[in-house]
Parts: sequence; structure tokens; C-alpha cells
Amino acid sequence: MNMIVAVDKNWAIGHKNRRLVSIPEDMKFFRRETGGKVVVMGRKTLESFPGGLPLKEQTNLVLSKNPSCQIRGATVLHSMEEVLEELKQYPSEDVYIVGGDSIYQQFLPYCDVAHVTRIDHAYEADAWFPDLDKKEEWELTGEGEERTYFDLEFRFCRYERRRVKG
Repeated sequence: MNMIVAVDKNWAIGHKNRRLVSIPEDMKFFRRETGGKVVVMGRKTLESFPGGLPLKEQTNLVLSKNPSCQIRGATVLHSMEEVLEELKQYPSEDVYIVGGDSIYQQFLPYCDVAHVTRIDHAYEADAWFPDLDKKEEWELTGEGEERTYFDLEFRFCRYERRRVKG
């Protein structure tokens, strides 16, 4: 499974259920990576999307604790177990965890690749992604050239779970 996220220099991802910044090139990268694939998100992340609607080009799985939650265009599941069971029907490489912070935390042990857009700025935030640079089991395996959007510098990075030798 994959994770895809944009983080600031402190691994922050959001504030008041909104992204910290919208960078068109990052959005294009997100659509290119996840198009035609399966995206897993929490209900609040879905609500932060344009119009609060599921993504059109993806299979949307939404994790919600609310048993009466129904979302047109998405499959709503109510526990990690239900999501993991549902995901068995898809190739693992076609699954992308897209947020929010508690969803990233819960699914981190099941993922092998993280596509991280690193933004060289610190924002006010109330939601964070796990700092993969501090996690022994993860390593930076790819780092794109620095890019700019107005005065923001960012780069696309790829982290992979270290393989256990044995």
C-alpha cells in the first residue's frame, strides 16, 4: 500500500480540516499517482475535498465511526478491519492512503511506500503526518529537484519501508 501526502518542514498536514497550502503541481502529482486507483480516507478528509464529494477518477473508501454515514460515490466502512477486508480485492500497489492524520497513523504499519511532498515552510497546524525521517523502518529512496510555487520551495520525495534482511 501507498501513502500520499504534502507536509511542511515540521511534518504538519493541516489546520482546521484544511490543507496547509494548495500547490497546483502537487495537486497534479496527486491526480497522476492516484487516478484510476483506490483511495482510503477519513470522513473529515472527504469533507475537505471540493464540494465534499468523492474523487471522480478513483475508487473511494471512507472510514467513518458513524454507522449511519452514507456517501454517494464512495464505500463507507466503519472499522480498520472492514477496510482491510475490502482492500483484499485490490492489488496493494493500487491502494493510496490519503488522510487525515489518524488515518495515516492507523495505516502506516500496512504501507510500504510514502509519496511525500516536502514544503520548506512551517505553518500553523493541528494535524501531522508521522515524521518518517525519525522512523528506523523507513528510508528516503528518492528526492526530486527543488521546485518553487511563488515563494514556496518544495520537492517530491519517496520513502520506502526498509526490507528486513533474513
